[in-house]
Amino acid sequence: MSFYLHDSLNLVRKLTFRKLVNVLKLVSSYHLTRWLGKPIVWGLPMSISLEPTTACNLRCPECPSGLRAFTRPTGNLKSDSFRHTLGQMAKDLVFLIFYFQGEPYINPEFPDMVAQASRKGIYTITSTNGHFLNDENARKTIESGLSRLIISLDGTTQQVYEQYRREGNLEKVLQGARNVVKWKRRLKSKTPHIIFQFLVVRPNEHQVDEVYRLAREIGVDEVKLKTAQVYDYAHGNPLIPENPKYSRYYQRPDGTWAVKNKLLNHCWKMWHSCVITWDGKVVPCCFDKDATHQLGDLKSQSFGEIWSGQAYQRFRSSILRGRDQIDICTNCTEGCKVWIEH
Repeated sequence: MSFYLHDSLNLVRKLTFRKLVNVLKLVSSYHLTRWLGKPIVWGLPMSISLEPTTACNLRCPECPSGLRAFTRPTGNLKSDSFRHTLGQMAKDLVFLIFYFQGEPYINPEFPDMVAQASRKGIYTITSTNGHFLNDENARKTIESGLSRLIISLDGTTQQVYEQYRREGNLEKVLQGARNVVKWKRRLKSKTPHIIFQFLVVRPNEHQVDEVYRLAREIGVDEVKLKTAQVYDYAHGNPLIPENPKYSRYYQRPDGTWAVKNKLLNHCWKMWHSCVITWDGKVVPCCFDKDATHQLGDLKSQSFGEIWSGQAYQRFRSSILRGRDQIDICTNCTEGCKVWIEH
């Protein structure tokens, strides 16, 4: 329980009066939007996802990075672009998520970027497949001030793990976690809050109890079970778990499958967060993996201009008219149970 307390206190310490006022603006304008049926936006996003890279060392079957299926360019976020973006948003940001697609640690400048954001009082998060957490990177991770480290661990034996994390090495991931725990203790740091994220799919659903045992053994702070998004689900998919509580999808009487949640015509994400690709494109959310709905470009516009600009407002209006008409919304988890209680 002390792990959760340290994590909560770390977040609370980063909340300034300005940030709290901004959150209040976002919440009130979102609810006013739902009442009036037209997009009203006050404030700036309290959370952004910033993409360190699109490159990845693995070949996971439901990931564009793993499938090498992007139509957009592959590359690394540059430090000058990062500083430019951070300078525009830092005073209002509560959360900065260093992840969209790709493996963050492939970008050699990633730990320095985290350190810059941490010094500005932002709660920083990243998600990694764990293969680059060697001793040096583990130490740099602690020294960077990273608030939360999510390590994907989608199997507790190599045979099961590699069915989803293709070309991955489970022992390397576990050793990476041990390295981070070691340096966290050695440097007497309360951060990052370390999470094993277990993406529950049919091949690994029988190993849920085992991942909790591994977390306790290594010294990881928390385990989060996550339901899996699959693209081709209408006629079933071998990744959909047999236990329905682990699935985002349900089977209809005719044998076809559908997303559990209803597509309601509003979306909190369009008011409190956004995603920025490695090359400065602003897109609505993490479901736009190929950046097909570009709302602006930070190379030619300020973030404020993009956030309140016509393209963003048109997209928000389209959400209010009908999310079922927007491709990236049809497999969305907004309103769906993504995290599972064990």
